[in-house]
Amino acid sequence: MFEVAVIEDPAAAEVSLDPMRARLLAELSEPGSATMLAAKVGLPRQKVNYHLRALERHGLVELVEERRKGNVTERVLRATAASYVISPLALAAVEPDPARSPDSLSARWLLAVAARLVRDVGTLITGATKAKKRLATFALDGEIRFASASDRAAFAEELTVAVSQLVSKYHDEQADGGRPHRVVVALHPSVKEES
Repeated sequence: MFEVAVIEDPAAAEVSLDPMRARLLAELSEPGSATMLAAKVGLPRQKVNYHLRALERHGLVELVEERRKGNVTERVLRATAASYVISPLALAAVEPDPARSPDSLSARWLLAVAARLVRDVGTLITGATKAKKRLATFALDGEIRFASASDRAAFAEELTVAVSQLVSKYHDEQADGGRPHRVVVALHPSVKEES
């Protein structure tokens, strides 16, 4: 089971967004059968089986084992990931494009950049998984508390200069076998998380 999986297929995204199927995915962080799940979610076993088949068809759950119980074979399934992210590829016709309005101070532009990040990293994860290779990435996440808006603006300016200097230092357009990498640095107010 993966910690996070990216859903790129529109049909798989639609299946995962059904409230009952999302609940079944959550319950299947631990292997379970339709009979076990039916008791937890309050649906008949046949209805749970219907939802499980849809999830399995789209690769969101996988067969762990089959158990023989009298004349019946009980299928034990588990979610293929602990959590899922839906890639903007699932809504390709309307996915955000940062190039449409490249205003680095706009929250909507930041959202478009974040959507592109999810799309690109999702595509890379899919390719690396198929190739059975490790994907080299790096992320930095932190929190900073500014005393004033002017401090925030000064920080953003200094960060821009520092990142620009690093990019200039290490970027080599002529490097044989070099591989381009995208750098994304974002700054936004923290969202208070509910406990």
